Amino acid sequence: MNLLDLVISPAHAQAAGQPAGGGMMTLLFPILLIGVMYFLMIRPQMKRQKEHRAMLDKLAKGDEVLTNGGIAGTVTDIGENFITVEIADSVRIRVQKGAIANVLPKGTLKSA
Repeated sequence: MNLLDLVISPAHAQAAGQPAGGGMMTLLFPILLIGVMYFLMIRPQMKRQKEHRAMLDKLAKGDEVLTNGGIAGTVTDIGENFITVEIADSVRIRVQKGAIANVLPKGTLKSA
């Protein structure tokens, strides 16, 4: 017996012709893992992206919006990639369409 045998157990020979964990089990585990990841991570993210895209398509002048940075304002102009948002009287900023986080209910900014 060697001192190294106490730290690392010696490998024993496997019988010929028998797979270690079953050939089907080694293939089934990665497929099952990918399936679980799809339903828990990928599918909900795709659903959120679809809802966000639909919200941006419905955006119109006069809508009250909230940006990802927390700036609330009223939409004054809509371009193909950018939106002009009025955050105070005569104060307008341009933001990318993707930076719009939510569309607020009408009258939210006047009540605040």
